[in-house]
Amino acid sequence: MIIADKLRHTNRAEYILYMWQLEDLIRSYGCNFDELNEHYLRGFQLDEARMAELRRWYSDLCRMMVEEGVKDSGHLQINKNALSELEELHQRLLASDRFPYYRSMYYKALPYIVELRARQKHDTTTEPSELETCFNALYGTFLLRLQHKEISPETQQAAKDISTLLGQLSDYYFKDKEKPIDFEQ
Repeated sequence: MIIADKLRHTNRAEYILYMWQLEDLIRSYGCNFDELNEHYLRGFQLDEARMAELRRWYSDLCRMMVEEGVKDSGHLQINKNALSELEELHQRLLASDRFPYYRSMYYKALPYIVELRARQKHDTTTEPSELETCFNALYGTFLLRLQHKEISPETQQAAKDISTLLGQLSDYYFKDKEKPIDFEQ
């Protein structure tokens, strides 16, 4: 909650990746708040008020994951909404002639996106968006690092280029929230 709140206001891309990590953490406890509280949350060193707030937040996340049917896989609607906001901004930035640097970063990452989308397994009704593919790539790289698995130089370069693109998109997201971006010439 503390990290998520900070990231929500400073780096939208890292916020989404962090929330995906929390979804997996909650899944590891079977979306059972009592188990999560006993074996994970009790290790936090917070005052009573902050601890109560933290417990309430995790309890709500556990409940939402069960209610939204993402107990085993998938993402919470709040996380889908955050990704959707970035997707909309991404499309607007690409459609505008005012952001050649962003478009350049996109085209640098595009071959990786195309390759990853071709490799991704998905159901036939919904293909992941380009941005979701980018987030999946970064999250997968994160998981490989956690497992101390070797990451090829090509994958490292793809992650770097995709991360740069998402970082710039996150910057534009906050600029647009502060003062709406003029996408017209």
